[in-house]
Amino acid sequence: MTNTLMSIQIIPEHNETGVIPLVDEAINIIDQSGMKYEVHPLETTIEGDLNSCLILIEQINERMVELECASIISQVKFYHVPEGITMETLTEKHKS
Repeated sequence: MTNTLMSIQIIPEHNETGVIPLVDEAINIIDQSGMKYEVHPLETTIEGDLNSCLILIEQINERMVELECASIISQVKFYHVPEGITMETLTEKHKS
């Protein structure tokens, strides 16, 4: 059940590559999760259950370590609604 919206902004530090290719890799991991998501300029929002969202953060950070990032900042926001929530619940009224 989709009961959580999670937005994540990942800022990996790597001496040889810029941030953008690493962010692209993080988005690939999100895509492979099968969870619904939307990419925005400064963060990506994902729909899922809370446990799956937490696992996804772990997977993204583990991949950044595999890519030899010196450090990783993960800014994460959660909106958890036990009865269920979707991105459209919050954005539908603002679409033209």
